[in-house]
Amino acid sequence: MKVRAVIALKAEHRLEVLLEVAGLARSTFFYHQARAHAPDPQAQLKTAITEIFERNHGRYGHRRVHHELVRAGVAVAKKTVLALMSELGLVCRVRRRRRYNSYQGQLAALAPNLLDRDFTADAPNRKWVTDVTEFRIGEDKLYLSPIMDLFDRQIIAYTLGPSPTLQLTNTSLSAALTTLDLAQPDVTQPLIVHSDQGFQYQHASWRRLLADAGATQSMSRKANCFDNAVIENFFGHLKEELFHHVRYSTIDALTDALHEYIHWYNTERISTKLDGLSPVTYRAQALAA
Repeated sequence: MKVRAVIALKAEHRLEVLLEVAGLARSTFFYHQARAHAPDPQAQLKTAITEIFERNHGRYGHRRVHHELVRAGVAVAKKTVLALMSELGLVCRVRRRRRYNSYQGQLAALAPNLLDRDFTADAPNRKWVTDVTEFRIGEDKLYLSPIMDLFDRQIIAYTLGPSPTLQLTNTSLSAALTTLDLAQPDVTQPLIVHSDQGFQYQHASWRRLLADAGATQSMSRKANCFDNAVIENFFGHLKEELFHHVRYSTIDALTDALHEYIHWYNTERISTKLDGLSPVTYRAQALAA
């Protein structure tokens, strides 16, 4: 700071006076002045970090940026990436929690918690999770009902609508079920579809869709979001990376943004739990192996 002040003022005042006032030795001043005018040895790395951060819409923290750099062949420490991102003012957004609750009491016989917080799957279409989340723009609301495959955390189907109706959830489930090869079901490991105890998932129409597909229903315990933590985590990232820091003027604008986000999430957003790959790339490589 003192060196910069002296550099700024030395055209108008004698250098000896400025150094005396600042308490700087002449050699110290010239050393730091030379460093200030030297090329930044980390300029190329800073550019690469900024490009990765901006390409992913400001949604990556230093760990994901570091992973992208390493994958590109750049040898750099995580702490260095963290320090440079701080210097550049590249701050990943921090999630805030706000959860829509569709529980309306016990309306039917509840399914057991077969998932039991085991959020791993050794193949596609072994375990799906789902829930509904709410967005508000003024007096208007938009609801999202996604179906996620726990094998690669891919959103394999989703629907958007103005109300959290049975049609909203049933449509997303029906779309997901069309991706299955129902002609050759794996009877040894039937598909588990897990949800909370929302009224949509207690309804006979939801249960009928599962039964017709040979799938097994699983439900979280009452008021226990940790039993469905992965889809809750997805909602947290989605809202913080897309919604909380952007002002949408219309529901249509938000709808378009959600379509873009889910496509980006599936095809581009890397996950540390997927060896630094996106869900689509991870599945493709796993099935090709």
